[in-house]
Amino acid sequence: MADEPVAVVTGAGSGVGRLMARALLENGFRVALAGRRRAALDGTASGDAAALVVPTDVADSGSVARLFDTVRDAWGRVDLLINNAGTFGPSGTPDQIAVDDWTAAVATNLTGTFLCAREAFATMRAQQPQGGRIINNGSISAHVPRPGSAAYTATKHAITGLTKSISLDGRPYGIACGQIDIGNAATEMTAGISTGARQADGSVRPEPTFDPAHVAEAVLFMARLPLDANVQFLTITATTMPFIGRG
Repeated sequence: MADEPVAVVTGAGSGVGRLMARALLENGFRVALAGRRRAALDGTASGDAAALVVPTDVADSGSVARLFDTVRDAWGRVDLLINNAGTFGPSGTPDQIAVDDWTAAVATNLTGTFLCAREAFATMRAQQPQGGRIINNGSISAHVPRPGSAAYTATKHAITGLTKSISLDGRPYGIACGQIDIGNAATEMTAGISTGARQADGSVRPEPTFDPAHVAEAVLFMARLPLDANVQFLTITATTMPFIGRG
């Protein structure tokens, strides 16, 4: 086990985060499972000796620092960070969104991603052999919004800028950074989409979804690449979801 690569997955207690973490565990990675609910993380770990459960609030810099301290103490390095934790946040037109709700969405989706990337980058830069990979979960909303989603969409557009900056800044240190943008994977978080989602014309219509196991397969492909190759952006959606041609 000492030679197996070390991954950190945030939002690992449910949805695509759980599936990503399980895919890594089943394919030779040691995986630190980060999320706010220990019971959910324990469910992902499922007794696997290569899993390390670390309850974490990604919006809290001290909690994130403790996460990476715990991983370094246990395994000595970090080879992969999957920044997956996120929240849909408030819904409504901009004038209907409370400032506190906006701030909370930014804290989790954007600042949390930055805090984890900051700790991972420092570890990857200092360790020997140097380098590693960071994969950020962008979302289809990193490209186009849904109605009433200003907070979520703004944070996900910002993730794209953060991904590009980390990718550029990581070059001298062997740190690769890419982004996966997911549309309508069938998880608990997106359960309502298959029954009815508000469209740009104001109508509510069901949208197609796809098996989230394919997201885990895509992340595993990105994660397994040698550090001299990088998937900068990967978009995976239900084939007929209203993304191309949205509006």
